[in-house]
Amino acid sequence: MFLDEAIIIVQSGSGGDGCVSFRREKYIPRGGPDGGDGGRGGSVILRADRNLGTLLDLSRKATYRAGDGRKGGGNNRAGRNSPDLVVPVPVGTVVREVAPDRPPREGHLLGDLLGDGQELVVARGGKGGRGNKAFATPTRQVPREAEEGRAGEEKKLYFELKLIADVGLVGLPNAGKSTLLSRLSRATPKIADYPFTTLTPNLGIAEVGDYRRIVIADIPGLIEGAHTGHGLGIEFLRHIERTSTIVHLVSVEAGSPERMAADYRTVEGELEAYGEALASKPRLVAATKLDTLSEDEGASLVRGFSEAIALPVLGISAATGRGLPDLLASAVRLLDATRATAS
Repeated sequence: MFLDEAIIIVQSGSGGDGCVSFRREKYIPRGGPDGGDGGRGGSVILRADRNLGTLLDLSRKATYRAGDGRKGGGNNRAGRNSPDLVVPVPVGTVVREVAPDRPPREGHLLGDLLGDGQELVVARGGKGGRGNKAFATPTRQVPREAEEGRAGEEKKLYFELKLIADVGLVGLPNAGKSTLLSRLSRATPKIADYPFTTLTPNLGIAEVGDYRRIVIADIPGLIEGAHTGHGLGIEFLRHIERTSTIVHLVSVEAGSPERMAADYRTVEGELEAYGEALASKPRLVAATKLDTLSEDEGASLVRGFSEAIALPVLGISAATGRGLPDLLASAVRLLDATRATAS
Protein backbone atom coordinates (compact mmCIF):
# COMPACT_ATOMS: atom_id res chain seq x y z
CA MET A 1 0.00 0.00 0.00
CA PHE A 2 1.32 3.41 -0.97
CA LEU A 3 0.98 6.15 1.65
CA ASP A 4 2.45 9.62 1.18
CA GLU A 5 1.10 11.40 4.27
CA ALA A 6 1.34 10.54 7.96
CA ILE A 7 1.01 12.21 11.36
CA ILE A 8 2.79 10.82 14.41
CA ILE A 9 3.93 11.98 17.85
CA VAL A 10 7.59 11.81 18.82
CA GLN A 11 8.92 11.99 22.38
CA SER A 12 12.56 12.24 23.31
CA GLY A 13 13.78 10.83 26.61
CA SER A 14 14.22 12.87 29.78
CA GLY A 15 17.63 13.24 31.35
CA GLY A 16 18.44 11.28 34.49
CA ASP A 17 18.53 13.04 37.85
CA GLY A 18 21.81 13.89 39.50
CA CYS A 19 22.70 12.07 42.70
CA VAL A 20 23.26 13.38 46.23
CA SER A 21 25.91 11.16 47.82
CA PHE A 22 28.91 11.41 50.14
CA ARG A 23 31.98 9.28 50.24
CA ARG A 24 31.86 6.96 53.24
CA GLU A 25 34.85 4.69 53.64
CA LYS A 26 36.68 3.31 56.63
CA TYR A 27 39.61 5.46 57.77
CA ILE A 28 38.33 8.39 55.66
CA PRO A 29 36.31 10.36 58.23
CA ARG A 30 35.64 13.38 56.02
CA GLY A 31 34.63 11.95 52.69
CA GLY A 32 33.38 14.63 50.37
CA PRO A 33 30.42 14.72 47.96
CA ASP A 34 30.58 12.09 45.24
CA GLY A 35 27.16 12.21 43.60
CA GLY A 36 27.40 11.62 39.84
CA ASP A 37 25.52 13.32 37.02
CA GLY A 38 22.45 11.84 35.38
CA GLY A 39 22.59 10.40 31.88
CA ARG A 40 21.26 12.10 28.75
CA GLY A 41 17.86 11.10 27.39
CA GLY A 42 17.64 9.59 23.93
CA SER A 43 16.84 11.79 20.93
CA VAL A 44 14.44 10.89 18.10
CA ILE A 45 16.26 10.99 14.77
CA LEU A 46 14.84 10.51 11.28
CA ARG A 47 17.08 8.84 8.70
CA ALA A 48 16.34 8.81 4.96
CA ASP A 49 16.41 5.33 3.44
CA ARG A 50 16.34 4.89 -0.34
CA ASN A 51 14.93 1.37 0.08
CA LEU A 52 11.65 2.77 1.40
CA GLY A 53 9.00 4.07 -0.97
CA THR A 54 6.02 4.72 1.32
CA LEU A 55 5.16 6.15 4.76
CA LEU A 56 3.01 3.12 5.56
CA ASP A 57 5.45 1.55 8.04
CA LEU A 58 5.89 4.88 9.81
CA SER A 59 2.15 5.29 10.27
CA ARG A 60 1.73 1.91 11.96
CA LYS A 61 2.71 3.48 15.30
CA ALA A 62 1.06 6.57 16.75
CA THR A 63 3.94 7.49 19.06
CA TYR A 64 7.71 7.04 18.84
CA ARG A 65 9.46 7.44 22.17
CA ALA A 66 13.14 7.33 23.06
CA GLY A 67 14.34 6.09 26.44
CA ASP A 68 15.17 8.18 29.51
CA GLY A 69 18.67 8.65 30.85
CA ARG A 70 19.62 6.82 34.04
CA LYS A 71 20.04 8.52 37.41
CA GLY A 72 23.55 9.28 38.61
CA GLY A 73 25.06 7.21 41.42
CA GLY A 74 27.44 7.52 44.32
CA ASN A 75 31.22 7.22 44.01
CA ASN A 76 31.07 9.69 41.12
CA ARG A 77 29.19 7.26 38.88
CA ALA A 78 27.44 8.99 36.01
CA GLY A 79 24.08 7.68 34.87
CA ARG A 80 23.99 5.84 31.56
CA ASN A 81 22.91 7.75 28.46
CA SER A 82 19.89 6.38 26.64
CA PRO A 83 20.48 5.38 22.99
CA ASP A 84 18.87 7.55 20.34
CA LEU A 85 15.79 6.27 18.55
CA VAL A 86 16.44 6.23 14.78
CA VAL A 87 13.31 6.14 12.61
CA PRO A 88 13.77 5.34 8.87
CA VAL A 89 11.73 7.33 6.34
CA PRO A 90 11.76 7.39 2.52
CA VAL A 91 14.05 9.74 0.64
CA GLY A 92 12.03 12.81 -0.32
CA THR A 93 10.16 13.12 2.99
CA VAL A 94 9.23 16.62 4.16
CA VAL A 95 8.76 16.99 7.93
CA ARG A 96 6.69 19.69 9.63
CA GLU A 97 5.73 20.31 13.25
CA VAL A 98 1.96 20.49 13.60
CA ALA A 99 0.64 23.64 15.27
CA PRO A 100 -2.70 23.50 17.16
CA ASP A 101 -4.24 26.36 15.19
CA ARG A 102 -2.98 25.59 11.68
CA PRO A 103 -3.48 22.83 9.08
CA PRO A 104 -0.72 20.17 9.16
CA ARG A 105 0.65 21.22 5.76
CA GLU A 106 1.21 24.75 7.07
CA GLY A 107 3.19 23.69 10.12
CA HIS A 108 6.75 24.79 10.85
CA LEU A 109 9.19 23.14 8.45
CA LEU A 110 11.74 21.05 10.33
CA GLY A 111 13.56 19.51 7.39
CA ASP A 112 13.52 17.96 3.94
CA LEU A 113 15.28 14.61 3.65
CA LEU A 114 16.60 14.49 0.09
CA GLY A 115 19.63 12.19 0.30
CA ASP A 116 20.04 8.56 1.32
CA GLY A 117 21.40 8.41 4.87
CA GLN A 118 20.58 12.05 5.65
CA GLU A 119 19.52 12.49 9.27
CA LEU A 120 17.29 14.99 11.07
CA VAL A 121 16.96 15.34 14.84
CA VAL A 122 13.28 16.06 15.46
CA ALA A 123 13.22 15.73 19.26
CA ARG A 124 16.39 16.26 21.29
CA GLY A 125 16.95 14.23 24.43
CA GLY A 126 16.92 15.97 27.80
CA LYS A 127 20.22 16.76 29.51
CA GLY A 128 21.08 14.85 32.65
CA GLY A 129 21.05 16.71 35.96
CA ARG A 130 24.28 17.45 37.84
CA GLY A 131 25.11 15.50 40.98
CA ASN A 132 26.12 17.19 44.22
CA LYS A 133 29.80 16.69 43.37
CA ALA A 134 29.39 19.46 40.77
CA PHE A 135 28.20 21.94 43.42
CA ALA A 136 31.19 21.58 45.73
CA THR A 137 33.31 24.72 46.21
CA PRO A 138 36.08 25.68 48.68
CA THR A 139 33.50 27.55 50.75
CA ARG A 140 30.72 25.03 50.31
CA GLN A 141 32.21 21.62 50.84
CA VAL A 142 29.07 19.69 51.78
CA PRO A 143 26.43 20.48 49.14
CA ARG A 144 23.23 18.54 49.65
CA GLU A 145 21.57 19.34 46.37
CA ALA A 146 21.49 17.92 42.88
CA GLU A 147 19.71 18.81 39.68
CA GLU A 148 16.79 16.99 38.18
CA GLY A 149 17.21 15.82 34.63
CA ARG A 150 15.67 18.02 31.97
CA ALA A 151 12.47 16.81 30.37
CA GLY A 152 12.51 15.53 26.82
CA GLU A 153 10.59 17.10 23.93
CA GLU A 154 7.23 16.03 22.60
CA LYS A 155 6.16 17.05 19.10
CA LYS A 156 3.37 16.21 16.73
CA LEU A 157 4.82 15.81 13.26
CA TYR A 158 3.32 15.81 9.78
CA PHE A 159 5.16 13.82 7.10
CA GLU A 160 4.70 14.40 3.40
CA LEU A 161 6.43 12.21 0.84
CA LYS A 162 7.34 13.76 -2.50
CA LEU A 163 8.89 11.30 -4.90
CA ILE A 164 12.16 12.38 -6.49
CA ALA A 165 12.53 11.72 -10.23
CA ASP A 166 14.33 13.15 -13.23
CA VAL A 167 11.27 12.94 -15.49
CA GLY A 168 7.59 12.99 -14.57
CA LEU A 169 4.96 11.55 -16.93
CA VAL A 170 1.66 13.45 -16.82
CA GLY A 171 -1.55 13.31 -18.81
CA LEU A 172 -5.22 12.46 -18.66
CA PRO A 173 -6.28 8.95 -17.57
CA ASN A 174 -5.49 6.37 -20.26
CA ALA A 175 -2.93 8.61 -21.94
CA GLY A 176 -0.50 5.69 -21.90
CA LYS A 177 1.78 6.72 -19.01
CA SER A 178 2.01 3.31 -17.36
CA THR A 179 2.65 1.51 -20.66
CA LEU A 180 5.37 3.99 -21.55
CA LEU A 181 7.02 3.60 -18.15
CA SER A 182 7.02 -0.18 -18.53
CA ARG A 183 8.69 0.10 -21.95
CA LEU A 184 11.35 2.61 -20.90
CA SER A 185 12.24 0.83 -17.66
CA ARG A 186 11.78 -2.43 -15.80
CA ALA A 187 8.89 -1.08 -13.77
CA THR A 188 5.71 -3.15 -13.83
CA PRO A 189 2.79 -0.77 -13.18
CA LYS A 190 -0.78 -1.97 -13.53
CA ILE A 191 -1.98 -1.49 -17.11
CA ALA A 192 -5.57 -1.75 -18.38
CA ASP A 193 -7.92 -0.01 -20.81
CA TYR A 194 -10.03 1.85 -18.23
CA PRO A 195 -9.49 5.19 -16.46
CA PHE A 196 -7.52 5.49 -13.21
CA THR A 197 -5.61 2.25 -13.65
CA THR A 198 -2.73 3.90 -11.78
CA LEU A 199 -3.77 4.55 -8.19
CA THR A 200 -0.28 5.26 -6.86
CA PRO A 201 2.81 6.90 -8.37
CA ASN A 202 5.26 4.45 -9.93
CA LEU A 203 8.99 4.87 -10.36
CA GLY A 204 11.16 3.27 -13.02
CA ILE A 205 14.81 3.56 -14.04
CA ALA A 206 15.62 3.95 -17.73
CA GLU A 207 19.10 3.09 -18.95
CA VAL A 208 20.63 5.63 -21.32
CA GLY A 209 23.74 4.26 -22.97
CA ASP A 210 26.08 2.05 -20.99
CA TYR A 211 26.65 4.13 -17.87
CA ARG A 212 23.76 6.49 -17.32
CA ARG A 213 20.35 6.02 -15.78
CA ILE A 214 17.44 8.38 -15.25
CA VAL A 215 14.51 7.99 -12.86
CA ILE A 216 11.04 8.30 -14.39
CA ALA A 217 7.83 8.77 -12.37
CA ASP A 218 4.38 7.84 -13.64
CA ILE A 219 1.96 10.29 -11.97
CA PRO A 220 -1.69 9.12 -11.73
CA GLY A 221 -4.06 10.62 -14.31
CA LEU A 222 -5.29 14.16 -13.82
CA ILE A 223 -8.76 15.41 -14.67
CA GLU A 224 -10.27 18.86 -14.76
CA GLY A 225 -10.56 20.18 -11.20
CA ALA A 226 -7.81 17.90 -9.83
CA HIS A 227 -6.17 20.81 -7.96
CA THR A 228 -9.42 21.30 -6.00
CA GLY A 229 -9.86 17.64 -5.11
CA HIS A 230 -11.56 16.01 -8.10
CA GLY A 231 -10.38 12.61 -9.25
CA LEU A 232 -7.12 11.14 -7.98
CA GLY A 233 -4.65 13.71 -9.18
CA ILE A 234 -4.77 16.12 -6.23
CA GLU A 235 -3.23 13.45 -4.01
CA PHE A 236 -0.22 13.12 -6.30
CA LEU A 237 0.37 16.56 -7.80
CA ARG A 238 2.90 17.09 -5.02
CA HIS A 239 5.12 14.41 -6.54
CA ILE A 240 5.57 16.41 -9.73
CA GLU A 241 7.22 19.14 -7.64
CA ARG A 242 10.28 16.91 -7.25
CA THR A 243 10.72 16.10 -10.92
CA SER A 244 13.27 18.05 -12.92
CA THR A 245 11.34 17.83 -16.20
CA ILE A 246 7.90 16.80 -17.42
CA VAL A 247 6.76 14.72 -20.38
CA HIS A 248 3.14 15.52 -21.14
CA LEU A 249 1.38 12.64 -22.90
CA VAL A 250 -1.73 13.18 -25.03
CA SER A 251 -3.47 10.22 -26.68
CA VAL A 252 -4.35 10.35 -30.40
CA GLU A 253 -7.53 8.47 -29.46
CA ALA A 254 -9.04 11.93 -28.93
CA GLY A 255 -9.58 11.80 -32.69
CA SER A 256 -8.77 15.33 -33.84
CA PRO A 257 -6.09 17.97 -33.29
CA GLU A 258 -8.65 20.24 -31.61
CA ARG A 259 -9.71 17.61 -29.07
CA MET A 260 -6.11 16.66 -28.40
CA ALA A 261 -5.33 20.34 -27.80
CA ALA A 262 -8.28 20.53 -25.39
CA ASP A 263 -6.96 17.49 -23.48
CA TYR A 264 -3.53 19.09 -23.36
CA ARG A 265 -4.86 22.38 -22.00
CA THR A 266 -6.93 20.59 -19.35
CA VAL A 267 -3.84 19.04 -17.76
CA GLU A 268 -1.73 22.15 -18.23
CA GLY A 269 -4.45 24.16 -16.52
CA GLU A 270 -4.34 21.86 -13.50
CA LEU A 271 -0.56 22.12 -13.25
CA GLU A 272 -0.76 25.89 -13.44
CA ALA A 273 -3.57 26.06 -10.87
CA TYR A 274 -1.55 23.95 -8.44
CA GLY A 275 1.31 26.42 -8.49
CA GLU A 276 3.95 28.22 -10.48
CA ALA A 277 6.51 25.59 -9.54
CA LEU A 278 4.73 23.05 -11.76
CA ALA A 279 3.67 25.40 -14.53
CA SER A 280 7.23 26.60 -15.11
CA LYS A 281 8.92 23.19 -15.30
CA PRO A 282 10.61 22.35 -18.63
CA ARG A 283 8.60 19.83 -20.58
CA LEU A 284 8.19 17.77 -23.71
CA VAL A 285 4.90 16.94 -25.41
CA ALA A 286 4.27 13.52 -26.92
CA ALA A 287 1.31 12.14 -28.85
CA THR A 288 0.77 8.54 -27.76
CA LYS A 289 -0.85 5.37 -29.15
CA LEU A 290 0.11 5.95 -32.79
CA ASP A 291 -0.26 2.19 -33.28
CA THR A 292 -4.04 2.73 -33.36
CA LEU A 293 -3.76 4.74 -36.60
CA SER A 294 -2.19 4.28 -39.99
CA GLU A 295 1.17 5.96 -40.50
CA ASP A 296 -0.29 8.77 -42.64
CA GLU A 297 -3.22 9.38 -40.29
CA GLY A 298 -0.91 9.49 -37.27
CA ALA A 299 1.53 11.88 -38.92
CA SER A 300 -1.32 14.20 -39.95
CA LEU A 301 -2.85 14.17 -36.47
CA VAL A 302 0.47 14.85 -34.74
CA ARG A 303 1.20 17.71 -37.12
CA GLY A 304 -2.22 19.27 -36.56
CA PHE A 305 -1.91 18.90 -32.79
CA SER A 306 1.51 20.55 -32.84
CA GLU A 307 0.11 23.50 -34.80
CA ALA A 308 -2.87 23.80 -32.43
CA ILE A 309 -0.69 24.22 -29.34
CA ALA A 310 2.21 25.94 -31.13
CA LEU A 311 4.75 23.51 -29.70
CA PRO A 312 6.82 20.65 -31.13
CA VAL A 313 5.24 17.25 -30.56
CA LEU A 314 6.88 13.83 -30.62
CA GLY A 315 4.79 10.97 -31.97
CA ILE A 316 5.22 7.65 -30.13
CA SER A 317 3.74 4.23 -29.61
CA ALA A 318 4.68 2.46 -26.41
CA ALA A 319 3.05 -0.73 -27.73
CA THR A 320 5.33 -0.99 -30.78
CA GLY A 321 8.28 1.07 -29.58
CA ARG A 322 7.88 3.63 -32.33
CA GLY A 323 9.49 6.97 -31.44
CA LEU A 324 10.69 5.84 -27.99
CA PRO A 325 14.44 6.26 -28.66
CA ASP A 326 13.83 9.82 -29.88
CA LEU A 327 11.64 10.57 -26.85
CA LEU A 328 14.24 9.24 -24.40
CA ALA A 329 17.07 11.11 -26.13
CA SER A 330 15.04 14.34 -26.11
CA ALA A 331 14.21 13.89 -22.42
CA VAL A 332 17.91 13.45 -21.57
CA ARG A 333 18.87 16.56 -23.54
CA LEU A 334 16.18 18.58 -21.80
CA LEU A 335 17.25 17.22 -18.41
CA ASP A 336 20.89 18.14 -19.05
CA ALA A 337 19.96 21.61 -20.21
CA THR A 338 17.75 22.13 -17.15
CA ARG A 339 20.52 21.10 -14.77
CA ALA A 340 23.09 23.24 -16.58
CA THR A 341 20.81 26.27 -16.23
CA ALA A 342 20.17 25.56 -12.55
CA SER A 343 23.88 25.31 -11.78
